[in-house]
Amino acid sequence: MTWDLSLHVLTDDSVADTQLIDIVGQAVSAGATVIQLRAKNQPAREQVALAAALSHVIDGRAALIVNDRLDVALAARFAGARIDGVHLGQSDVSPIAARALLGPAALIGWTADTPAHVAAAAAMPAATLDYLGTGAIHPTATKPDAPDALGVDGFAALVRTTPLPCVAIGGITIDDVTPLTAAGAAGVAVVSAVLSAPDPGAATAALRAALHGSARRQHTAPTNVALSGKLA
Repeated sequence: MTWDLSLHVLTDDSVADTQLIDIVGQAVSAGATVIQLRAKNQPAREQVALAAALSHVIDGRAALIVNDRLDVALAARFAGARIDGVHLGQSDVSPIAARALLGPAALIGWTADTPAHVAAAAAMPAATLDYLGTGAIHPTATKPDAPDALGVDGFAALVRTTPLPCVAIGGITIDDVTPLTAAGAAGVAVVSAVLSAPDPGAATAALRAALHGSARRQHTAPTNVALSGKLA
């Protein structure tokens, strides 16, 4: 299955569920293509309930994936929510196990911030992973345990070593869209840029417009390099 990876919006459990559901609805209506439920401090039962609520408001207009918790994704699916996949970290369940349990059509991402991580991804069976989440681009307050910032140059260096689409994450703002796209990003993942915006819908729409503008410039620039895996 082909997924649009261009604009991931991650949730944060510092935002109340009712407000979060409203923000996600605005973000999806404005062009977010992947919503990632990241609720590291919520019990599994509450995450399953939130996943169901997000599934309802998204209504198939964007992919809904669960961060870290394969068990939550499976439980929410069992309860009837549309859960498209998971994004797993280095200390989480193996992506190979996730693929076996979620099936070939699921969207599965994996955090890969170092050359060793990229090499480990390459060693997995074909079609295990759909993308790599790569960062942090900048230091970010929403993930205090994030690795040292890569910057755009560090991100570009990792992108060149893998055929998998790479989604940039970590303190990203609209000003980062063009340089990250030029560096080979298949998409960007944001938290504060949307969740903390006075108008989350407008902020999402602005990011979406910047991504499309960058993609058009990439496609029209003279090049002999194929753009497979990049923004379309």
